[in-house]
Amino acid sequence: MSRNRALVAVGHSILIAIWHMLSNDIDYQDLGPDHFRNRVDPAKQASRLVHQLQQLGYQAVLTPVG
Repeated sequence: MSRNRALVAVGHSILIAIWHMLSNDIDYQDLGPDHFRNRVDPAKQASRLVHQLQQLGYQAVLTPVG
């Protein structure tokens, strides 16, 4: 089941990219391997992860590195 779901997700991503290229009349531009990791605000991601830990019954205290 999860394999089919992954295939549908990849197909959806490809279709969205093709739609953007055709509707904007632009060439494909690779966004790089770190695109999804770097587009997220670190503070927002940390807050989301702390909230997930709290939902699992843990308390997290974050201290900046450096």
